[in-house]
Amino acid sequence: MKYAIIIPDGAADEPHESLGGKTALQVARLPEMDRVAREGVLGRSRNVPDHLNPASDVATLSLFGYDPAKYYTGRAPLEAAAMGVALGPDDWAVRCNLMTIEDGLMSDFTAGHITSEEGAELIAALQASLGSDEFEFHAGVSYRNLMVVRGRAGVPCFDPTTKTTPPHDVPDQPAEQHLPIGLGSERLRSLMECGSALIAGHDVNKRRVTSGRRPANAIWLWGQGQAPAMPRFEDLHGLKGAIISAVDLVRGVGVLAGWTRIDVPGATGYLDTDYAAKGRYGVEALKANDIVCVHVEAPDEASHEGRGDAKVEALERIDREIVGPIHEALRSYGDYRILISPDHSTLLRTRAHDRAPVAWAMCGKGLAACGLPYDEASAVAANGPFFEEGWRLMVRFLGS
Repeated sequence: MKYAIIIPDGAADEPHESLGGKTALQVARLPEMDRVAREGVLGRSRNVPDHLNPASDVATLSLFGYDPAKYYTGRAPLEAAAMGVALGPDDWAVRCNLMTIEDGLMSDFTAGHITSEEGAELIAALQASLGSDEFEFHAGVSYRNLMVVRGRAGVPCFDPTTKTTPPHDVPDQPAEQHLPIGLGSERLRSLMECGSALIAGHDVNKRRVTSGRRPANAIWLWGQGQAPAMPRFEDLHGLKGAIISAVDLVRGVGVLAGWTRIDVPGATGYLDTDYAAKGRYGVEALKANDIVCVHVEAPDEASHEGRGDAKVEALERIDREIVGPIHEALRSYGDYRILISPDHSTLLRTRAHDRAPVAWAMCGKGLAACGLPYDEASAVAANGPFFEEGWRLMVRFLGS
């Protein structure tokens, strides 16, 4: 039996005036997702517990069947796992955004979607000037980069009092109001101040400004955590898995679960990602794996930019170029199941993540048809399964 999970990141939303008082899932033409819903089960799940920030790190753990209350230690350790950066028992990983701060405001947490090549130059400059036996800077994808703090036994770098803010949750707000607080925050603030001053005048930013693009004139440190200890998915469920994503934190959850990481050329983690290539690689991955997950960041990015039209377009491309080909391939194997589910809501109204329940649809072996299309309102009307603890959805999906 084969299984596939498609994650349109941040697809869940509330009705928005730019879309005629509807959600993107209601407006978009989604024949393939609608087919999954109509032929199978339509339900909802809450993937983010109330005590955790609504974000893809927590929500992806839930979607993969891991209780975030038990296994979540922070966002950055997941990205470290994807990047192959080993963390010792006293080490901490910290997310290092390259971003734009203008007039003291959090103008752009992506620095104009800086390229990975440009980002690597800036991270190399940070490592050369601020790197040490204690601090390491590692280049990731675009604005998503990593800092590692090598700790000492018995001397905690951070603790539960340490609070940092995801920059994508506070667009256009004063940066000063969201700086780190608590144990270790002074070091984080100092590194942010020194690092921002260092890269602001870098040649990368001079070229970006000259060409009319936003500069990466600041670094933002957040998402700190230590390495989690997670059981392998195959040990839990007896299934060999593969993860396809352009986002390191999602890759990291897969890696920690023991899944094979598959990188797709042209996958950017943005609206310009190569949807068709992700679909092709997903189809190919089914040959050697029992369960394949394809994650697409584009709808989330569209919501962060407040662009309803772009969110609709991204969903339609996911439907046509990923869900359709993978569902067709699954049928050729005989027994199968496919699950469509966002990780969390990302609201066009606020341009930020939300912890509201998300609508999911699954069809395949042993599942009766509900006959309804795939969107938030239909999921409520269907009165199907609701998982207050979203991580329990995986057991339902696998048929256990």
